[in-house]
Amino acid sequence: MAGVLSMGKKQNSEKNNVFDRLIQEERIFRNREALASTYIPPEFPHRDNEINDVANILKPALYGARPSNILIYGQTGTGKTAVAKFICKQIVSKAETEGKKIHTAYINCKQTNTPYGILTNIGKTYSNDWEDKVPNAGWRIDKVYSALKEKADEDGGIAIVILDEIDTLVSKSGDDILYHLTGLNSDLDNSKISLIGISNDTKFTSWLDPRVKSRMGEESLTFAPYNALQIENILVQRAKMAFHEGAVEPLVLSYCSSRAALEHGDARKALDLLRISAEIAEREGKEIVTVEYVSKAENVMEHDLVRSLISTLPLQPKVTLASIILNRGSKENGQQTTGEVYNTYSLICKRFEVEQLTQRRVGHIISELDMQGLINAKVVSLGRQGRTRYISLSIEQSQIDGALDNDSFLSRVIKEIKMSGYLSSMQLRLI
Repeated sequence: MAGVLSMGKKQNSEKNNVFDRLIQEERIFRNREALASTYIPPEFPHRDNEINDVANILKPALYGARPSNILIYGQTGTGKTAVAKFICKQIVSKAETEGKKIHTAYINCKQTNTPYGILTNIGKTYSNDWEDKVPNAGWRIDKVYSALKEKADEDGGIAIVILDEIDTLVSKSGDDILYHLTGLNSDLDNSKISLIGISNDTKFTSWLDPRVKSRMGEESLTFAPYNALQIENILVQRAKMAFHEGAVEPLVLSYCSSRAALEHGDARKALDLLRISAEIAEREGKEIVTVEYVSKAENVMEHDLVRSLISTLPLQPKVTLASIILNRGSKENGQQTTGEVYNTYSLICKRFEVEQLTQRRVGHIISELDMQGLINAKVVSLGRQGRTRYISLSIEQSQIDGALDNDSFLSRVIKEIKMSGYLSSMQLRLI
């Protein structure tokens, strides 16, 4: 009897599957992946010059020679990562037809930002059995470095390594790993390695040791922001791949491109805006995406962006942001100096047993938070007294509250510091 009841419940749950009423024939989308930020299109509108520049720099690899290291700069959504990946895919394909050996690796330094992780990720490009020989953790760095050299010379060829968000790697782990990577070629006999660093911050090389800066920046390229017309051309290209014919009003593409152009020519934002507009229209059972849905998508994106951005911050930027949030209430207009932020940062590090960085490194983190739009960091001249940087939050209280609800670490730090009175008492001792 129990078996019959169990069987009946199973059949009933299958009949009432929640997705039964949600899954239907796609009336708007043809291929959603064409709008994804990770999608590499077959062609790149308005990036022919940049593609040719990168290809020409990497061309020596097809002759068996090491290409120059490249630093690629540009704001978010200007095609830096997509172009670099596209060129690497193209050169590997060409190398196969020419009988040459070229390895490529893509590493996002926001996700992999330790020397150990960088070295092991490069090692994986040489061989499928790398993970069988080198564990993901536990070895000394010099042992991993030696294993990589051995494997590189054993396999031979040229390795092209993309280090995306390279400034994040430097701000978290310093430039030691870049020093070793850029010097690796002098230790290799049968292979060579070339690096492509990608960054939104044109000033990050000022943090580097002069020797690393010289080796890393052998060639530099800057990707200019797209204008509204260029972004619209990109959207037209992707829309043809992503949507059924007639599913999107032409005005939608113009509106999405103009909105993104206002925010520093970010094509990625335009693609996200278009995708979310279509998804909202789809959820409401519509067959055509209109401008009305772009406005709805903007509201959704604005609400989720700050929460997502804060929740994905590494530990040190989170502690720095918590310091700025805590200081805001005691400062006129919410403005504070780098020194005041660092004092509070130091207190939090001691209380929560977080590794304390130098004030210079925290200053770099403040610049990153400014670049991400979470804070405003404005340099002000004080005449004979020199210059200082005034820092204030650029996000609203409701956005902060939403982010705290979504991040247990930040929420705990701010709540405990406020409740204990620890911050105010310690600040008085520092005055």
